[in-house]
Amino acid sequence: MRADLSHLEHRCVERGDDGGAWAVPSRIDGKPLRIIASWGMGWDHVSVSRQNRCPNWDEMEQVAALFFEPTETAMQLHVPAADHISFHPFCLHWWRPQGRAIPRPPNALVGAPR
Repeated sequence: MRADLSHLEHRCVERGDDGGAWAVPSRIDGKPLRIIASWGMGWDHVSVSRQNRCPNWDEMEQVAALFFEPTETAMQLHVPAADHISFHPFCLHWWRPQGRAIPRPPNALVGAPR
């Protein structure tokens, strides 16, 4: 998580000891992206929701650019159904463990090199 979130302070709705809540307009349609970010228990976490639909990939990329540097890796997880916890039907999450790298497959498995 970026140490300096001052670029987001003007949109901060609420701030706590290990995170905060922001309202940022979507670059797709200008409607609010509701964002909660925290950095406790060894994890950086950013949740992104919309009122009537899940955020799309462009919106998730927009939020990732606000909270993570271009050289950093963050992930979305698909967990077993028994571990699904949902407090909002249209919420997606970015996760990153602190102090260790996220393993990634070789680029050749993801797509052709540019």
